[in-house]
Amino acid sequence: MAVNFNRVTFIRSAASPGDFLRDGRGQVAFAGRSNVGKSSVINRLVNRKNFARVGATPGKTGQINYFLVEDRAYLVDLPGYGYAKVSKAERDRWGKLMEAYFASGLISHGVLIVDARHKPTADDVTMANWFFDAGCPVTVVANKLDKLKKSEIGPNLALIRDTLSLREGDALIPFSAEKGTGREELARLLTAAIEGR
Repeated sequence: MAVNFNRVTFIRSAASPGDFLRDGRGQVAFAGRSNVGKSSVINRLVNRKNFARVGATPGKTGQINYFLVEDRAYLVDLPGYGYAKVSKAERDRWGKLMEAYFASGLISHGVLIVDARHKPTADDVTMANWFFDAGCPVTVVANKLDKLKKSEIGPNLALIRDTLSLREGDALIPFSAEKGTGREELARLLTAAIEGR
């Protein structure tokens, strides 16, 4: 049965590993650079305008946020990375929190959001490797597709796949949070992940 992503509720924010939810439900973890539109992708997926708060200042989500979908699985919004305007101490705290979460064995599926217009950054590559090391399937969402010319899409997607060393079976979805392109494909893939297919 298809998962209804509109039926989603905010559950809690985790500021330390003791706050991680461990109730046996699947956890679909969303990661992305601070200004890549991660909140906008989640908002588009659940069809709610301001559901995952779109920060005026990127990098404000210093905690791990849990959203429950249909009482079946969690969408887990991880802190945005690669944003310079926070203190080193704060960045280190986020890093430790993320490391603990990735080492927890709780992630059932990873969603990495990158900018379709650019080659993935070193931080994007590191994040992809964290997902690979966590042993979970990964879906890469290439957001901001609407900002590309048609002729740029193919080469850009090939560059993303290559730079992130995507494995066979890792999905790459051209996406526009603005226009809704790719939303159905992402919902279909995550439904399959949540249902364990």
